[in-house]
Amino acid sequence: MLKKQYLKTKPVCKVTFSLPAHAVNGAKEVKLLGDFNNWSPESAPKMKAAKDEYKAVLELETGRQYQFRYLIDEAYWENDHQADGYIPSPYSGIDNSVVVLEEQPKAAPAKAEKAAPAKKTAKKAAPAKAATKKAAPAKKAAPKKAAAKKTATDDLKKIEGIGPKIATLLAEAGIKTFKDLATAKKTKVQEVLTTAGPRYKMHDPATWMEQAKLANAGEWEKLEELQKELKGGKRTKK
Repeated sequence: MLKKQYLKTKPVCKVTFSLPAHAVNGAKEVKLLGDFNNWSPESAPKMKAAKDEYKAVLELETGRQYQFRYLIDEAYWENDHQADGYIPSPYSGIDNSVVVLEEQPKAAPAKAEKAAPAKKTAKKAAPAKAATKKAAPAKKAAPKKAAAKKTATDDLKKIEGIGPKIATLLAEAGIKTFKDLATAKKTKVQEVLTTAGPRYKMHDPATWMEQAKLANAGEWEKLEELQKELKGGKRTKK
């Protein structure tokens, strides 16, 4: 799982990488390897074991993407189940996880506030003349227009296999809520991914609609149980 904190003082993002403890099968050591350390096990940071997960925090330059994987006991590899995407590695049938860090917009310089001009000493007001004309009746205030209704949206990133970028692609295609996704045809969702390019075409949305039905019904415990059977949104073979 990925958590991102963009720093305001420099073009850097503090990324927290985490891997559930149940995914490592009682391993003694988990390392984080990727483009940021040239895939070197020797220089790779060791992830700290917490109560139910392994964690590592890196500060990475924004405006680019990084491929990465988790190396467990120097013996086997694991992908991040909530990565922003997946890219085929040089090895056949194996994908690398991807974290995407957006370019940070430059903050506009603050404008200095002009000091208010000093008030001149007020002259004595001349005595008011008696009004000869009748005051015009006050105009009725125009009725306020009803505020436009906001389109409801759900956090589609709660569906395993959907990262921030894919959630944006689905929203642009009109799939913004759990209900939209639950009732969408797999062919339509696959078409959205294919149109977005090879980086997204490789994703398999087979379980997304099933997960969305549970989320839409508020059956979060059942969704959690289902996601334990998934890896990157795909069902794992028993």
